[in-house]
Amino acid sequence: MTPSDSVRIGRGGLSAPPIGYGAAALGNLYTALADDAWPHVVPAAWAGGIRYFDVAPHYGLGLAEQRLGEGLRALPRDEIIVSTKVGRLLVPQDAAGRSDLDELFDVPADHRRVRDYSRDGVLRSIDDSLRRLGLDRIDIVLVHDPDDFQLEALEGAFPALSELRDQGVITSFGAGMNQSAGLARFVRETDADVMMVAGRWTLLDQSAADDLLPLAAERDVSVLAAAVFNSGILATDAPGQGSFFDYGRADRAVVERAQAIARVAHRYGRTLPELAIQFPLQHPTVAAVVLGGASAEQLTQNSALADRAVPDEVWRELRELGLLGADAFARLAKGLEGQPVR
Repeated sequence: MTPSDSVRIGRGGLSAPPIGYGAAALGNLYTALADDAWPHVVPAAWAGGIRYFDVAPHYGLGLAEQRLGEGLRALPRDEIIVSTKVGRLLVPQDAAGRSDLDELFDVPADHRRVRDYSRDGVLRSIDDSLRRLGLDRIDIVLVHDPDDFQLEALEGAFPALSELRDQGVITSFGAGMNQSAGLARFVRETDADVMMVAGRWTLLDQSAADDLLPLAAERDVSVLAAAVFNSGILATDAPGQGSFFDYGRADRAVVERAQAIARVAHRYGRTLPELAIQFPLQHPTVAAVVLGGASAEQLTQNSALADRAVPDEVWRELRELGLLGADAFARLAKGLEGQPVR
């Protein structure tokens, strides 16, 4: 598998190289991007071979969609895949000098997010996203974080997206969550064909193998793996006690496990971030790893992490040392349904 190889995403004929760009940083995640810096991000992703771009209204109260759309305008539309999300409508309000940093985005709080997983909410959200992106179509639509709204999503959002797919308005649909159990439920109870799982199929957390991945293989659903650095601990080749894991400080056991994985990587001339990006792609249902990035330099570095394939011996040694879950890894030894392991 090389970064230029295209992998099927969903059942509607979409395909792209297995590294995608998650555009939350374009919405000023944590800090504002300079006006002379953010326009170079999307071109750097393109130059690095990235053809799949993911965004959401939630990211910077629509700013990420606007900036992504501007970045994509100069690119051939038929050669890229764009996904956005539904479930949070943006309603104008008086910012009164307030910032949206409570939601982690350094933008004026001139809108508020209203959870809406209804049919009407989905249609309105897609129309708004098309306007902000400046596109005539969205390829993939994901229901965004319906953790506490699963019934509403099942009764409203998913049937609406299924109809839009049948009508050819969108190509594929699914959900994006930080947990795998809810995604597994949606695989069982809908005809979705793409699911994005954040942080639950990584070097340090393989819990998606308990539910989502087997079901996805059975139902021919493509999985997109996001947050593969688990909040940062796997983004450095030398994790320490100050590392972050799943949005908090990593405890000693997690840090020591990451350090042990890094030592194995070093013995084979590889790095921990290289393993972090390439591990999720070992599973046959995973179509792409979605990486963030706030600068052209970060995009270039992240794209390069997939350039050198990790030898099979690395995964074998990690399994033998108990550093990867044996059950989660068992399928990788033979592939699923006769499929070759990537």
